[in-house]
Amino acid sequence: MGESVAEATIIKWLKNVGDSVSIDDPILEIATDKVDTDVTSEAEGVIIEKKFEENEVAQVGEVLVVIETEKGENESLNDLDLNKIVPETSFKEKDETELVAAELEEEIKTIEIKVNQTKENSERFYSPLVKNIAKKEEILQDELDQIPGSGKGHRLTKKDLLQYLNNRVIHPDKNSDKIEDQSKITKLPILAKPSFSEGDQIIEMSRMEKLISSHMKSSIQTSAHVQSFIEVDVTDLWDWREKVKDPFLKRENEKLTFTPLFIRATIKALRDYPALNSSLDSDKIIIKKDINLGMATALPDGNLIVPVIKNADHLNLVGLTKAVNDLANRARNNNLKPEEVQDGTYTFTNIGNFGSIMGTPIINQPQVGILAIGSIRKMPAVIETPNGDFIGIRRKVILSHSYDHRIINGATGGLFVKRVAEYLENWKETLPY
Repeated sequence: MGESVAEATIIKWLKNVGDSVSIDDPILEIATDKVDTDVTSEAEGVIIEKKFEENEVAQVGEVLVVIETEKGENESLNDLDLNKIVPETSFKEKDETELVAAELEEEIKTIEIKVNQTKENSERFYSPLVKNIAKKEEILQDELDQIPGSGKGHRLTKKDLLQYLNNRVIHPDKNSDKIEDQSKITKLPILAKPSFSEGDQIIEMSRMEKLISSHMKSSIQTSAHVQSFIEVDVTDLWDWREKVKDPFLKRENEKLTFTPLFIRATIKALRDYPALNSSLDSDKIIIKKDINLGMATALPDGNLIVPVIKNADHLNLVGLTKAVNDLANRARNNNLKPEEVQDGTYTFTNIGNFGSIMGTPIINQPQVGILAIGSIRKMPAVIETPNGDFIGIRRKVILSHSYDHRIINGATGGLFVKRVAEYLENWKETLPY
């Protein structure tokens, strides 16, 4: 389901125990924090067991369903009658043999546990997100190695680490092995639970809302968010679109909105400032070669999803317009593929569609920046001319740029959004096609 996906929720079973299935038959629907999709059969046979119920969460690597295939010459040992291949022995001999076998199995399990613990502590894998949270919370490697993991192969997940932090005991003196005064031991504060009054409406969060909540909280805990804002005069851009939108629709059979125009300017600025097209892995900065632009899209239920335009810098305005319209339409109809919401390198969101003039968007991990476009408004402005200044009506928009201050300083973050503004204000010179 993708490198960054650790778990999935079982939404709906399409087949029941006893049903026959063929290769590529859909068996169940699952949902991740990226997209909903079907799980298809990899074999032909009969379903004999379902490992999970609907609305339960499965980790990547776990078995979802057991399918019995037709038996042939390659029957497994478990399918055979042991009495046919094992000489008969007395009950006493069988009991002694079973006892010895059981003891051996226990010894093997004990050895395996010790080996796995040793290997886990020395070679345990930690995702960049887990490393960043641990670094921010000042968790030393020895302490990190002792936290039990619920992921595949006992991997430590973000959920495991956050749960540990909620119950973690903080010692003021980390160098002392013993603290005589127990009053010096403190715990992280526990958030107060909200109170309820008669008539209050209580609504259970949807699966998507829970995933978004978790994703946003982890982003705040991971990145040092800083914002820069700039006001842009887009009068020329507005007039240009008004002039070409009808011929564009007739020629390309695509509606030309402002979204691909703003995206075009953003892509050009990312070429000029490649540090914004990067991610942070521990203390290593990874500058991405491809510009895969995430496009935040509102869903009918009010939630958001971020489909990704792959290699967006290779597309002209016509290609961008078609990609934007196609991804937005399929996102609203829940027809996106898993790979179409993965591997984004920078995110763009048009909050002006909802009437907002500006905002402070949260970075989409593991990226280091996100640009929000406010609503375009008519504003009085001072217009400078060779014959003097005068007041006129101009169309203005505010760009809100959030970036990760761990690696993007204020100068780079501010100059990037300024460059986007320059491309928008000088649209005729940017060769939009």
